[in-house]
Amino acid sequence: MNEEIRTLEPKAVWSKFTDLNAVPRPSKKEEKVRKFMKDFGKSLNLETLEDKIGNVVIKKPATAGMENRKTVVLQSHLDMVTQKNNDVNHDFETEGIKMYVDGDWVRAKGTTLGADNGLGVAAIMAILESKDIAHPPIEALFTIDEETGMTGAKQLDETILSGDILLNLDTEEDDEIDIGCAGGVDITANKNYQEENPAENTQAFVVKLTGLSGGHSGMDIHKGLGNANKLMNRVLYAANLENNLQISSIKGGGLRNAIPRESVVKLIVEKSQAAAFKNSAQAEIKSILEEYKNIEKNLKIEIEEISTSENVMNKEETSALLKAVYAAHNGVYRMSPDMEDLVETSNNIARVEVENGKIEIQCLTRSSVESNKQDLTNTLTSVFELAGFEVKTSGEYPGWKPNPDSEILKLVDNLYEELHGEKARVVACHAGLECGILLEHYPKMDTVSFGPTIRGAHSPDERASISSTQKFWKFLLEILKNTPER
Repeated sequence: MNEEIRTLEPKAVWSKFTDLNAVPRPSKKEEKVRKFMKDFGKSLNLETLEDKIGNVVIKKPATAGMENRKTVVLQSHLDMVTQKNNDVNHDFETEGIKMYVDGDWVRAKGTTLGADNGLGVAAIMAILESKDIAHPPIEALFTIDEETGMTGAKQLDETILSGDILLNLDTEEDDEIDIGCAGGVDITANKNYQEENPAENTQAFVVKLTGLSGGHSGMDIHKGLGNANKLMNRVLYAANLENNLQISSIKGGGLRNAIPRESVVKLIVEKSQAAAFKNSAQAEIKSILEEYKNIEKNLKIEIEEISTSENVMNKEETSALLKAVYAAHNGVYRMSPDMEDLVETSNNIARVEVENGKIEIQCLTRSSVESNKQDLTNTLTSVFELAGFEVKTSGEYPGWKPNPDSEILKLVDNLYEELHGEKARVVACHAGLECGILLEHYPKMDTVSFGPTIRGAHSPDERASISSTQKFWKFLLEILKNTPER
């Protein structure tokens, strides 16, 4: 199946992408891909380094006649988001990605594709292996754990690089040149509750919400897509207004950087209220399906009676949980007043888990303005603390402040126009790129980000455009050929 990918143009890139996607590489479990990358560098007899945290650097001298050009750091991250559809059996820790061609797109069989940021990695590998591509001195930086904390960028060895220009290859629209991005912070709310046995004369139900699109919690947050945790909470809240339900378990969402697609809840109500519960829930489900019919065409919310002996949360705690999730902000918090159509601040309620006397709610808050990031953090903290949760923040990383006077930006912008006869869109994005963190270590580096078109990142619908990858590859080679002198 994957061998057909190697025949796509540019073959140098797609072949390396196929090699890379044969290697398991979940975030925080990059041992196999780190070894793969070190072995690759050594096989080319290139200087290959690894810092203490696990970032890999491969250095390649300039081609003949380009020794006096500024050194370029080509950078992409090794890890990938691991999401799959519920009906797909796939072990991301032991299996490679199964790919196929669908028109102009490369897709995966029911899982994330890993084009984010695997196509950037593959392009760098192709340049390192090449014998006929003109380029300045190159330092290839492959970072780890970008998707779940940017650990590699944060703990990068500050002596391992000497480059003047940083080209980050992690942007997902081929007509964009990124010069800024949002920072982020993980917010986690925890609470313990006393379990109790289900009372007699109660009826158990399971409520299943499936079929949402999901997507990138930064780049797709403005699209109005359904969030499984918020929609499920709407159903339960509406039903609980008239019926004193008790929750047994909730399993909703997954990774912080992915808009949650599914949620499953087990609960009980008094048998005398079972019919009223179903009627209230179905009425809310009907409203939700009507609201989302044009954007979430595969959304399903099903209610089924089950028999259970599982313990439950008491009615007061259940009500407090539903109110807290209802009040917690999800989605766009503020649009940028300075850059048109740019989301400035947002939150993704990524995971809600209830089981065995413990509640955990995981959020990812993003903003390109530090004060607004703190404002939304305070808002969410206040909501959860009022409901009796303990709230902690972690994984904070800075944004990347745009520099419109950048020398490399002017070069890249002009080259794009020469190649395509139109101007690129110079933008800042609402995703979390590593550039801001890397510039804290190497503040004198001149930086831009660009890449091929990728759709549905962080979801099983992730796909990479074949024609766009050709465009990206040509653009990258032109940039390397025209880098400025020292």
